Amino acid sequence: MAGEEQCAKKAGRGVRKQWWAVAAVSAVAVVAAGLVWFKPWALWVDETVNEALPSTSPTATATEVPSSRRPSVPPSAAPAASPAGPTTVARGTFTSHEHTTTGTVRLIRLPDGSHVVRLENLDTSSGPDLRVWLTDAPVKEGKAGWHVFDDGTYVSLGKLKGNKGDQNYAVPAEADLDNLTSVTVWCDRFDVSFGAAELA
Repeated sequence: MAGEEQCAKKAGRGVRKQWWAVAAVSAVAVVAAGLVWFKPWALWVDETVNEALPSTSPTATATEVPSSRRPSVPPSAAPAASPAGPTTVARGTFTSHEHTTTGTVRLIRLPDGSHVVRLENLDTSSGPDLRVWLTDAPVKEGKAGWHVFDDGTYVSLGKLKGNKGDQNYAVPAEADLDNLTSVTVWCDRFDVSFGAAELA
């Protein structure tokens, strides 16, 4: 009888050890998954980008038409000359949302008629899956403005190139610039704005 009790106790201890081992492995897996998902170290890693203002759209392409096939255009119907250089058509200053974000935004028309959004003196936190969005949402201060930018119309201009510096983002030709009136640094993973600027 005593031997059976000792065997039962040993079996119980073995089951408990196995349970603790499974729990420990599960806890490590959860922590590892959380680190991969949240990437907390990104908040302390800076990436600075300093791009010059482009003179033409980086994505624009021109197609040459043979002179023999070009239609003749009367002088009075000739298109107006393009501006000699980039022209700022709207600008704004960043308002901080989930993370402190400073700097300015310019919507710039290039001589070829294309547009770029230019972030200047940007300073924000790094984060997972940050994007630059052109949106129709109003910029609100505080938590009221954290989550509004995916409620309406928005155009993603691509991944944020760096959390600091000057950088350019080409605007698609089909973007409705009459109604897209704000720019946000948007964390696509957690659906939250790090900071945004109203274009005026």
